Amino acid sequence: QVQLVESGGGLVQAGGSLRLSCAASGRTFSNSPMGWFRQAPGKEREFVAACGWSSGSTYYADSVKGRFTISKDNAKNTVYLQMNSLKPEDTAVYYCAVSLDVGTIVRVSTGWDYWGQGTQVTVSA
Repeated sequence: QVQLVESGGGLVQAGGSLRLSCAASGRTFSNSPMGWFRQAPGKEREFVAACGWSSGSTYYADSVKGRFTISKDNAKNTVYLQMNSLKPEDTAVYYCAVSLDVGTIVRVSTGWDYWGQGTQVTVSA
């Protein structure tokens, strides 16, 4: 059974940094798109970043461009989200996701097949 487990969330001051990790088990995803979404209280789940199946292909929400970086370690079956220059509006539960479809529309949540349980990120002013 596929499982995705996020870690690395916590409390940080505005302007600080965190690195989130998502470890996958049950199968390997070296050739699968992987991504991150987030959800704040009272809001819909929001696309953050994704890695496509091809080398070097990355996608970011406008709100995080220049601040967040997504990367994959295929040997560890893990995807990361490096978050710099954090703002209070980045506060949310962050979820990782995997798609089995290389042609998925990465910016919509319905395009993904597996989801982690989420990790809380809180940014204080």
